[in-house]
Amino acid sequence: MMDALSVVSQLRDLASEPQNRDVIVQDQGCLPGLVLFLDHQNPDVLFATLQTLRYLAELSTNIPTMKNELGMMVSLENLLARDGLSVDITSLAKEVYDILNAPANPPPERRKKPQFFLNSSNKKAKSITLHIQGLDSSHRGLCEEALLKVKGVISFTFQMASKRCTVRIRSDLPTESLATAIAGTKVLSAQQVIKNEAGEEVYIPLKSSGVDVPQNSALPDYLPEEEESPVREVDRAISRTTAKEDSSGSWLNAAASFLTKTFYW
Repeated sequence: MMDALSVVSQLRDLASEPQNRDVIVQDQGCLPGLVLFLDHQNPDVLFATLQTLRYLAELSTNIPTMKNELGMMVSLENLLARDGLSVDITSLAKEVYDILNAPANPPPERRKKPQFFLNSSNKKAKSITLHIQGLDSSHRGLCEEALLKVKGVISFTFQMASKRCTVRIRSDLPTESLATAIAGTKVLSAQQVIKNEAGEEVYIPLKSSGVDVPQNSALPDYLPEEEESPVREVDRAISRTTAKEDSSGSWLNAAASFLTKTFYW
């Protein structure tokens, strides 16, 4: 049974993959549904919706469509004016609003490539790059201990000079679980690092409270090196996702149907 949080969380996970962003925005049901979710009373739904919009706005050709979507800018303005929201929600809402409201620049010509949805449940593992505020040699052990306790973490490596950690996790483990585990150290916090279409690194805020973190009772099992990452090149990702188009498309249709039945009359 679908609910608002599960739908927007799935859309967020799909939007985190660069090759999916154009298709999501062009879908007739997803973008209007995300606009309506901006008025939702559940802060978890609001934050996941803003994360999704932030991912989608990484593709510059999406920005005019998103900005012109009926109710998008008004809903973001209303969200910024709403009282009682967390700093994470208001700051991310302002970031999305500023991106969509920035003066339009002619997008660079880019070679058209076929787009395919990833079905995350079919992948064995994925890699996530985190920027960890407060990470240094004295706190590295704390971070290692926190990550080892998360069921679904397979391996991780640190780049201490840049305060980065690349974590290989099971595909069904939410990235927010890593942020929550790291925030549990009380001295560290994490943001996801992705690359936009221009190859520039950007930080995506992650919810670090109220997220269930599955606990390990033993060291995580090793999984073969079959993974996808948000920074992976589209050509390489396509070779693994073409066969999954039908199953992912069916999920998108189900999500669009949910949005239509819930909000349209």
